[in-house]
Amino acid sequence: MPNISKRGQILPASPIRKLTPLADSAKKNGIHVHHLNIGQPDLPTPEIALQKLKAIDRTTLEYSPSEGFLSLRQKMAAYYQTLGVELSPSEIIVTTGASEALLFGFMACLNEGDEMIVTEPAYANYHSFAQMAGVKVVPLISKIENGFALPDIAEFEQLITPKTKAILVCNPNNPTGYTYTKEELLKIRDLVKKHDLFLFSDEVYREFFYSNEKHFSSLLLEGIEQNVIVCDSFSKRYSECGIRVGALISRNKELLATVLKYCQARLSPPLLGQIIAEVSMDAPKSYLESVFDEYIERRNLLINGLNKIDGVFSPMPNGAFYTIAELPIDDSDKFCAWLLSDFSYENQTVMLAPATGFYSDQNNGKNQVRIAYVLEKEELKKALKVLEEGLKKYKTMING
Repeated sequence: MPNISKRGQILPASPIRKLTPLADSAKKNGIHVHHLNIGQPDLPTPEIALQKLKAIDRTTLEYSPSEGFLSLRQKMAAYYQTLGVELSPSEIIVTTGASEALLFGFMACLNEGDEMIVTEPAYANYHSFAQMAGVKVVPLISKIENGFALPDIAEFEQLITPKTKAILVCNPNNPTGYTYTKEELLKIRDLVKKHDLFLFSDEVYREFFYSNEKHFSSLLLEGIEQNVIVCDSFSKRYSECGIRVGALISRNKELLATVLKYCQARLSPPLLGQIIAEVSMDAPKSYLESVFDEYIERRNLLINGLNKIDGVFSPMPNGAFYTIAELPIDDSDKFCAWLLSDFSYENQTVMLAPATGFYSDQNNGKNQVRIAYVLEKEELKKALKVLEEGLKKYKTMING
């Protein structure tokens, strides 16, 4: 039998999904699994979008333009204008989720062997996309002790080599929930300008920004307009992950033309997804406000609850709907698997994402997990109790 490719062999499994078989087995055994492992919101998609889906009456489901429908891109440009960002629809390319935007962006900007600095812990698929594109991720570790704040710019400088071509930031951050201030982004701007780097800015969670300051988009950074690539998505903003619609945004015409070639090779972004995305932008302001308020309540409940459990620490995240929590455990991969395969409390267990998968070096994050607060508050309370009991039993077990 022929061997599969080396790139396929080294591609990491998703830390978010790799334990799914164990969760499925637990469910078959009648155990209720509280899913805190994945950023799949349980909140309803806007009613206006669901009604549009039901009312689609096309007789042919055709290809759309490779760059996405003009009407959607016009609507997105108007949305960005409300953020103080002036864009032309031609500076927006619709993609199959933000995932495709990142992958195509890496492939358009970076050569095989080029380096990209990424603060860690980081969204695990950054590593997957980078490996697909032949790009080396150079990690810069942020610390849980200070809430995963941006490391000092001097630490970035120390990592820059002739092969460094890009820096990637996620604001608000997945998986930590950290939010970058305008001052921090200006420091990154100066570094990008000094070394003439690309700046990838993942702003998928922009609407979930809980700090006192307003979200500051990297598109507002003056002096590096040609260097910035922003990735956006409809998935989390409108609880419609399944439509797979995102966008790559840049003012760099050469970059956009290059990305478009990749888009043409895959033909078009999802037709039905774009239809739903476009009408979702007409959702009333009260929709996003209610979602925002709900996530703050869930965040407060979860973080306060976690920090009441003996030996557990989680900083208070200021954005997105995740936190990295430190647990009194020896190995997060083993612990998360054990919760699903060997533990239940009142016929319940919890599914968490081992934090090792959010670091390049999996010796990091051995006592950390990522938790997504995407369950309603009563379910979160139950999950916290289950986790507390699980930690007690696990401690007894490993201590003999």
